[in-house]
Amino acid sequence: MSQIINYGSCCIDHVFQIPHFVRAGETLSSTGYAIFPGGKGLNQSIAVAEAGCAVTHVGAVGEDGRWLAELMTARGVNITHLGITNTPTGQAILQIDPSGENAIIILGGANLAAHEHLIDAALNDATGDEILLIQNETSGNEAAIRQAKAKGLQVAFNMAPMNANARALPLALIDYFIINETEGEALTGKTEPSEICDAVLDQYPHSAVVLTLGPAGVLFRTAERNLSQPAYPVETVDTTGAGDTFTGYFLATLMKTQQVELALQTAAAAAALSVTQPGAATSIPTLHDVNQFLATRAS
Repeated sequence: MSQIINYGSCCIDHVFQIPHFVRAGETLSSTGYAIFPGGKGLNQSIAVAEAGCAVTHVGAVGEDGRWLAELMTARGVNITHLGITNTPTGQAILQIDPSGENAIIILGGANLAAHEHLIDAALNDATGDEILLIQNETSGNEAAIRQAKAKGLQVAFNMAPMNANARALPLALIDYFIINETEGEALTGKTEPSEICDAVLDQYPHSAVVLTLGPAGVLFRTAERNLSQPAYPVETVDTTGAGDTFTGYFLATLMKTQQVELALQTAAAAAALSVTQPGAATSIPTLHDVNQFLATRAS
């Protein structure tokens, strides 16, 4: 079955509106507070589903996160391999400044529990037509990568948050590196977008690099192709989840159409729409809205 198997995190997001990011030693009053569903994995699974592609989410929540499971089901995500643990659900504390930029603190919680049995079960019936999507907020990425490649799957790695654990994974097995400029610099030591892409491909020549550049758009590079997609200008409310929206829509559209250019365009439009709304998972647009957005830009 052609689908995306997303081994990823689920979080409960605590979002504080603040006049500026908190500085060391500072106590700051928030101008607003809300609780949202989040976690890079959950966001990306919902984005894949909204983009019209089958997606199975693999991971775990605590008893306090059952509402996240219900939300994913309601948004079209298969949660057969989502575990319920005694460990509390992952948590995130987000600061959102008046421009919509964010700063985030993450607690792993159930995302860092033992997931090997869930990964085994999810990949057991894989045929090789699937894509495994992973991020760096869960504990079993190496096992997931190796099992997926043994089954003939392609693997897409959204390397966020970037740290030593991400760099220590078997990166030679990755088919798609989905990174932003900060992650690209941490991975390669380079700062210029083209140099980041070159450095990744020099080390992993059989992979594709999807380098997101915020308002400057996105670059797609392989050994044979060099594509760019501009960002769509919109009025920004909250950038949280924009990258996750892009990732889910890009992979879903690519799987459905096998057209990289269309996948980049559709994902850029979805990400643009997402920043016009507050929250992460709650800001992910429907495919209908994305198509309408693109139609207005084409007219």
